[in-house]
Amino acid sequence: MIERIKQFFREVKVETNKVVYPGREELIGSTWIVIITVVVVSVFLGVVDLGLTKLIGLAIR
Repeated sequence: MIERIKQFFREVKVETNKVVYPGREELIGSTWIVIITVVVVSVFLGVVDLGLTKLIGLAIR
């Protein structure tokens, strides 16, 4: 059992060494894409929510 655990951690170390981390510019670019996407989706959902709220308000009257 202990040998299997040791083997697991050895394999984790080998796989971790294969990871390629993004550079500073790529990281900044990706962050801006995420921020812009979140803002756009938030505005869209806010407009849909507002529209549905008004529509249901009219339907209830």
